[in-house]
Amino acid sequence: MKRYFGLIVLIVGIISAGVVTSRSASTRADEAQRQADFTRIQKDYLERVGWLRTNPDEGSYRQEISPFFKTYFEQVSSHQSRYKLSKNFDAYLDELDKRGDKDERAQDKKAFYDYTRKVFDQMREGRYKPVWTATDKGMRLDVLSSDVVMVLNKPQVRLQLVLWGAQREERQDGKVKKMVTSASFKTQWKLTDEKGKLIGEMTGEDPSMKVDFPERFIAEFPPQMVLGHYDMDLIPNEVKKMEITFNVSSRAASGGDAAATYLWKLDVPSEWRLGAGEKWEGAEVTERAEEEIDPSKAAKK
Repeated sequence: MKRYFGLIVLIVGIISAGVVTSRSASTRADEAQRQADFTRIQKDYLERVGWLRTNPDEGSYRQEISPFFKTYFEQVSSHQSRYKLSKNFDAYLDELDKRGDKDERAQDKKAFYDYTRKVFDQMREGRYKPVWTATDKGMRLDVLSSDVVMVLNKPQVRLQLVLWGAQREERQDGKVKKMVTSASFKTQWKLTDEKGKLIGEMTGEDPSMKVDFPERFIAEFPPQMVLGHYDMDLIPNEVKKMEITFNVSSRAASGGDAAATYLWKLDVPSEWRLGAGEKWEGAEVTERAEEEIDPSKAAKK
């Protein structure tokens, strides 16, 4: 009987191992199917987004942006329902919680998640409405908002940027995959009075809180975007007009360079200006030719 008992145990063990192996294979197959379906959604997005990135007609771009995002997020929602996935878009936060005290930069990473999530929700909820937009070299730059916010107890104008279509490449370092995005900014502000007389100039490099791979924080974020913002000091009261030139350089993996230029000309809102007599802190005085400061003088010559 003991001989048969050993045989029975062996058979049960073989059957159990077979069940575990079968379940493991089924799980891998389900995961591969889920990944393939999500890749299909992203592929469809990338096939349709080219027109929005290059459409030179600002009016039609604004009309088409909400339906475009609506279609994308409906596909994402159907995907989540089909594979019984969470619709909270907070998998990254769950990952941080699991790491616990082991991740010393957890608070910084959460801040970048929150920053990305705010733009993501605007897109998903039909509230993505840029205050200004332009396209060049296959990339579109949106100024999503230009609100006055308090930064370290100081009022500043926050220019929230979204860049569409910067070149990027996925690289493998051992078992780790990393997305490398090429998007370098150089920005200049030109401030003039109502007659075009130069009052001041400012320059800036890459924006703050630059997120060049939003899918790192929210996998369902629309692909190939870069987020960031500039915080601009309030400007002298006599400034009435402003020109902001955004220069963006993006290098393709094949070696080609795209150098895009976006020029935003605007009348300065009153809330962007200091009160009468208030000093423009941090300003540096430089010497310029008289005709460079005042174009009317050059015209007389």
